[in-house]
Amino acid sequence: QTPLPPSAIYKYHFASSFHSSEVRTTRSCNQCFHSSTNQFSSKRSRADDAARNGLVAGAAAGRLPLDAAGHRHPGPPPAPRLRLRAPCRAPGPRLPHRRRHGRDAHGRRRARPVPARGGGAPLPRRPPRQHRDAAPPQLRRVRAGLPRRVPPRRRHHHGEPAPHTPPEIAKQAQASRATLVVTEPAFVAKVRGLAGVTVVATGDGAEGCASFADLAAADDSALPEAPIDVASDVVALPYSSGTTGLPKGVMLSHRGLVTSVAQLVDGDNPNLHLREDDVVLCVLPMFHVYSLHSILLCGLRAGAALVVMKRFDTVKMMELVERHGITIAPLVPPIVVEMAKGDAMDRHDLSSVRMVISGAAPMGKELQDIIHAKLPNAVLGQGYGMTEAGPVLSMCMAFAKEPSPVKSGACGTVVRNAELKIVDPETGLCLGRNQPGEICIRGRQIMKGYLDNPAATAETVDKDGWLHTGDVGFVDADDEIFIVDRLKELIKYKGFQVAPAELEAMLIAHPGIADAAVVPMKDDASGEVPVAFVVPSSGGADMTEDEIKQYVAKQVVFYKRLQKVFFVSSIPKAPSGKILRKDLRAKLAAGSC
Repeated sequence: QTPLPPSAIYKYHFASSFHSSEVRTTRSCNQCFHSSTNQFSSKRSRADDAARNGLVAGAAAGRLPLDAAGHRHPGPPPAPRLRLRAPCRAPGPRLPHRRRHGRDAHGRRRARPVPARGGGAPLPRRPPRQHRDAAPPQLRRVRAGLPRRVPPRRRHHHGEPAPHTPPEIAKQAQASRATLVVTEPAFVAKVRGLAGVTVVATGDGAEGCASFADLAAADDSALPEAPIDVASDVVALPYSSGTTGLPKGVMLSHRGLVTSVAQLVDGDNPNLHLREDDVVLCVLPMFHVYSLHSILLCGLRAGAALVVMKRFDTVKMMELVERHGITIAPLVPPIVVEMAKGDAMDRHDLSSVRMVISGAAPMGKELQDIIHAKLPNAVLGQGYGMTEAGPVLSMCMAFAKEPSPVKSGACGTVVRNAELKIVDPETGLCLGRNQPGEICIRGRQIMKGYLDNPAATAETVDKDGWLHTGDVGFVDADDEIFIVDRLKELIKYKGFQVAPAELEAMLIAHPGIADAAVVPMKDDASGEVPVAFVVPSSGGADMTEDEIKQYVAKQVVFYKRLQKVFFVSSIPKAPSGKILRKDLRAKLAAGSC
């Protein structure tokens, strides 16, 4: 391939880069955050090459010293083509950290919990602890370098428990080599039979299980502290289908998650400007990386309060917004559709909401107009991400501390300290502005790889470190990213990923089915729903649509269930044997099924 022209790579640099030899997380995540901020301005600039290279050369001339916590301040970013500004600190002696930022000596803000007034479950702005060893056990697990795996207690976008089947849970537990599962008493039966797994139950009423309350109260001071390699040790293992195929464990490292959070909320002009006095609504399931990262981790990093809904209800959500003065509402389009229906929004005071973040699926202009009319004080915008990208690739600049106008259909600009390029899917060559192609991202925030699947990792992340998203889009003259299509075959049901290959394998295993293909069908409420084209075998001529739908429903979670089944004589395929899904989608669009 020809070298990439500098003008075709869109880069932003935030406070600093994280280098594994210079950042340690054995003390406190906040201390690592503290030692990595305020090295450079986070504002974008287009300084000329001479000034930029002079700054980098000057900063790299000597080794940076250790601070009082034993950390090295991260060094400057790589020199080529990064847009930097000179350090923006005013001259004169530096004030103590607690005076400059209103934090304690360890870089932590004081905890200011929001009083519980019924309905939701407000969380404190900061865990009120005096010493790092007083951290709750789930944080001690992270500090010990143990990965955070998704427990079987899951909630879908409406807040109801997602009925994952025991086989689905067993697959992930076996693949991730899980040794401990934390769940609620109602779900113990689904995990009790897992081999080599200790089950810990929250609450009361689970016989034969360890108690989470007992573990939380236990004294762990005598336990040795595990060494952590922040660059490579896995801290979270969410599951994703990637650009195609079956669900795979996405290995996210300590450094990757810290980098991604800092890319959004740290620096002088953060892309996602969360404040200490913000109250963030958490109605999305925390097993989804959108909720784990952009709501939980980013909210806690900014010192904001979180109001967690146990079960979603439109009216109850409006009541919580009014009661707690919620200012930040991260949502997905199906929830926005529910909000727009009826007059529930008109009966409550929602004037406190200043930001509505939409993610996980595209939001149409008509829906945006409805929300704008009902929430005149709120800024509405979209972000773009995928689990493998760490997860955020871009964020609407309307959410920045120094905001920019929102463009209809845009999903923001690429996050800072990352590189993004648009390539021709056929040739792999880099494309210029306003030319649609596959979106690729590179940076320290992207995944380490897929668990035990080097082949799939190599297909997604190339030898130069570029993660290929499988999404088709373009970058305009203002660096705004627009998504226009998807190369990948995934179906997006209410923000959830459904892999056609997984459902096709189940269908073909049925003795009455000779061949099958699964494709998405457009749906106003859900975005897309999975539908199947089925070729009956000689012994399956009498099968009905309901029988096939029930056969699949017994094996999968709710969002993977087939919504329609069409019986056909053959599945269109290329000479290579690949299913021609575009032909099936065309039949659906034409209504000729």
